[in-house]
Amino acid sequence: MIKDLGLRIGWTFFTLFICILVSLLVLLLHHTSATHHHPQPYPHERSCNLFRGSWIKDENNSNNYPLYNSSHCPFIEHEFNCQRNGRPDKDYLKYGWKPHGCSLTRFDGGAFLNKFKGKSIMFVGDSLSRNQWLSLVCLLYTSQPKANYNQTRVGDVSIFTFLDFGVQVMLDRRVYLVDVVMEKRGRILKLDSIMGGKLWKGIDMLIFNTWHWWNRRGISQPWDYIKVGGKYYKDMDRMVAFERALLTWAKWIETNIDPSKQLVFFQGVSPSHYNGTDWGQPGVKSCSGQTQPLSGSTYPAGLPPALTVQKNVLQTIQKPVTLLDVTNLSLLRKDGHPSIYGMNGKKGMDCSHWCLAGVPDTWNELLYNLVL
Repeated sequence: MIKDLGLRIGWTFFTLFICILVSLLVLLLHHTSATHHHPQPYPHERSCNLFRGSWIKDENNSNNYPLYNSSHCPFIEHEFNCQRNGRPDKDYLKYGWKPHGCSLTRFDGGAFLNKFKGKSIMFVGDSLSRNQWLSLVCLLYTSQPKANYNQTRVGDVSIFTFLDFGVQVMLDRRVYLVDVVMEKRGRILKLDSIMGGKLWKGIDMLIFNTWHWWNRRGISQPWDYIKVGGKYYKDMDRMVAFERALLTWAKWIETNIDPSKQLVFFQGVSPSHYNGTDWGQPGVKSCSGQTQPLSGSTYPAGLPPALTVQKNVLQTIQKPVTLLDVTNLSLLRKDGHPSIYGMNGKKGMDCSHWCLAGVPDTWNELLYNLVL
């Protein structure tokens, strides 16, 4: 009897073991199937970080850098057209960005236009957004020089339309993203208001940017008071104001973006080069005469604090927003600015904007790799 009882108990445990094993196999198969059929994360999952790498010179022109000839793009504004403005060196045009562990897919204007056929793209921000907007226009136009196009401007929005593809590439000049309005007491920077966002609704791909205007003072400051939480301030900590504005923008994203229909990017901080100490050349006071990028992958002075603020705010957003993290790779390009070959010629020194062709083409090549 005891022997029979032992057999029954043994059989019961064996049966239970088999049931558990079968259940685990079913769960494993279900998980594998779910993983296999789950849609790609946003944007497409990469095997490496596209924004970590170094600049490699195209010595033998094997990669055909630059991506276009600036003389073949008639839309480049004077302040970015370094070659037309007399810049004598051309080596800055021959560097391509090489991420660690992978390679960028070369920008293909035809593939880009077909991908966004019938769709709208809008850059929103300051003149660094204009820099990237014009770069994309040139990349697309030089790939399809015989395509019909139309240029127009409605208020603060510039629109370039590739008529054969129905693709609109737009720029909304909005340097703070939040609103600046006229009231009785003067020009008010409203950190809690983003009425300008009505222009962004329904756009298929948005690329936002703001930073360069936040530290402006004196006559170049386009506001008289800051308003936040119903109160007016003559001034406040600019980094705090910057963060509050980004949080207002983040709330707009959460409320208005449909991830199933729209792509959203943030350009990040585009750096300036006015202090040679930052890149290991003490005593140098500008980017003038710089003809080569920094070697390696790290900028000696480190990353700007504004980038940390941006990243922290982006992490609070539930909707998918991708940081186009151009800061570090652009910090390495002290050679890429107009310097005396910009808007004001030898009377000016522009180490904030970028020559076209040039660094913003790489920003768009990275964007291309993320959306195609």
